[in-house]
Amino acid sequence: MDKFFEFGSMVFGDEVMRERLSEDTYHSLRQTIDCGSPLELAAADAVAESMKGWALEKGATHFCHWVTHMTGLTSEKHDAFLFVDVKGRALTSFSGSSLIKGESDASSFPSGGLRATSEARGYTAWDCTSPAFVKEQTLYIPTAFCSYHGEALDTKTPLLRSMEILNASGVRFMRALGNKKVKRVTPLVGAEQEYFLVDKQYYDKRMDLMLTGRTLLGKLPPKGQELSDHYFGNLKPRVAAFMRELDRELWRLGVSAHTEHNEVAPAQHELAPIFSIVNIAADNNNLTMEMMKKVALRHGLVCLLHEKPFKGVNGSGKHNNWSLCTDDGFNMLKPGKNPKDNTVFLLTLAAVIEAVDNYAELLIMSVASAGNSHRLGAHEAPPAIVSIYLGEEVTGLLKQLETDGGESAQSKSLKLDVNTLPQFKLDNSDRNRTSPFAYTGNKFEFRMPGSAVSIAACNTFLNTIVSDSLDRISDRLEAAKDKKTEAYALVKEIIAAHGRIIFNGNNYSPEWVAEAARRGLKNINNPVDAFAALKDPKNRNMLIRKKAYNAAELESRYEIHMLSYIKTVNIEAGTLAEIAELQILPAVRKYLGELSAAYSSLAANGIDSPALFADLGRIALGAERLSAASVALKAAVIAARDTSELRARAESFRDNILPAMSAVREACDALEGEVAAEYWPIPTYFDLLFRV
Repeated sequence: MDKFFEFGSMVFGDEVMRERLSEDTYHSLRQTIDCGSPLELAAADAVAESMKGWALEKGATHFCHWVTHMTGLTSEKHDAFLFVDVKGRALTSFSGSSLIKGESDASSFPSGGLRATSEARGYTAWDCTSPAFVKEQTLYIPTAFCSYHGEALDTKTPLLRSMEILNASGVRFMRALGNKKVKRVTPLVGAEQEYFLVDKQYYDKRMDLMLTGRTLLGKLPPKGQELSDHYFGNLKPRVAAFMRELDRELWRLGVSAHTEHNEVAPAQHELAPIFSIVNIAADNNNLTMEMMKKVALRHGLVCLLHEKPFKGVNGSGKHNNWSLCTDDGFNMLKPGKNPKDNTVFLLTLAAVIEAVDNYAELLIMSVASAGNSHRLGAHEAPPAIVSIYLGEEVTGLLKQLETDGGESAQSKSLKLDVNTLPQFKLDNSDRNRTSPFAYTGNKFEFRMPGSAVSIAACNTFLNTIVSDSLDRISDRLEAAKDKKTEAYALVKEIIAAHGRIIFNGNNYSPEWVAEAARRGLKNINNPVDAFAALKDPKNRNMLIRKKAYNAAELESRYEIHMLSYIKTVNIEAGTLAEIAELQILPAVRKYLGELSAAYSSLAANGIDSPALFADLGRIALGAERLSAASVALKAAVIAARDTSELRARAESFRDNILPAMSAVREACDALEGEVAAEYWPIPTYFDLLFRV
């Protein structure tokens, strides 16, 4: 590797372990990572000593157990390597027990009732499958987080469980098809990350951005994204400098930042990594979001990760590209040269189709949030109706199998009728940017996750539901005498039963909404209804049976998601009311005073000014409208807070607070179009989107 990239230079990865650990210790650790074998304490002590020495060489003075909580936020408690003996001598210390286990207060984080204030103990457990790294003079150790009684208090533990669940089902499936050599099946993920960059001087003057991550008011400028001139356009110098520094920081941490470009909306951008094992991909994406924010500040910028920071332009998503691979490098979703004869591909594809149709509500729930609800269904974000895009070639193949048709269509070549340009084979599917769950040649792209969340939850559910389908398929294959005949029969049955979820058209069209309803596909277009999937017995029973979660863990996540929604909307409502009453209305009244004085002066001199008088009346009415809307918003918040039952309170915030906020925003945005620019008290959309 060219040293210019410094890739993984701050990571305690496999090469470092090979170099620094004894052969026995290295082998023991690899057995734990690769096979799940228990790590002996003596080996843990040796790893810890080696890891400490390496970290000290990298400038680390502290270590921390790095946790991703159920809210998707990360936390860290830093402990020094420093140890002082009885003679007052400063020594360094880091034992195997300190590496593999930590202790934290588990009652101060949202726990959904799993931990009370009087039951504060929680444990962190080293996830040795995700490498440790040094950042900002601290050794970061990726860890799981659980309660005193073993309930998962994080997103990593269920994700790791789902990987083991899917591995067991995948290996069983491959062996049922006659492949006895496969020892492991692993989900791989590449998470594309969209984000906005705004100038910090304008960000600092917007209370809504600082407190909520999105603009709660703001009128679109005359130009937005309609010319499509920003997408893949030339990078502005500040943005290019930010991206280059971000690359270097991420490469050093072993994050394979690979592709970056301007996105569709002004000031919007995207970063895409190379695929990696799903739990590492989740950790790397958390690191990516953190480093985006820190590096942006060094360039006088602020990185916005909210799903919809600006009304009227594209929101930001996190496209989750998911595939399944065996330990010998075989991609189970790759059609190969003869897809009709590739039973692994056909049955894996069928398993995914069945799983997504059976448990679409869980996938919607996994991406539901107050922020993402503003994004889904508009401006290139897929709608809240889950469907699968397969493309013409794969869909045609499945139809032929379903009807016992002839040979499937062969791959086509693209001809551009220019002799000097190359001819090349077309991919086996186009790309449908409106589809929530699109097959893209050897993987599925789940386009619904929002930009701000951890990818752990959606992949936990995806891994688990596919495992459930693979198990059902394996039951049939293992009992069959002619496995190939049974495989084709299974594909035909699954497509007949679940083909309703396949849709290759425009998911934005009103016709699709009506067609989806006719097919019986659910349109769950708000978080409150989406969270109810965790209460559905069908979903709960499957998740508990597969041991991805237990009953208490599912109940805790339902409560956390509901409370997070309520608290988010409550903060937004309070912030909007304060901006309206303490910033917008005083500025408008000051401007009205200036207009009134001007009109009086003209009238005193005998000059009639009906246009000015009309302006005065219109702006005064707008101010009254805003004042009344703000009062109504605050009253609605008080009423919603007094609702005791959790679901009813969330519904009140959804049904009453959001419309009241819209009324305040409409009044503010109308006034922004009337008040002279020098009187408007906060930076505008023009400042935020175009002055970067």
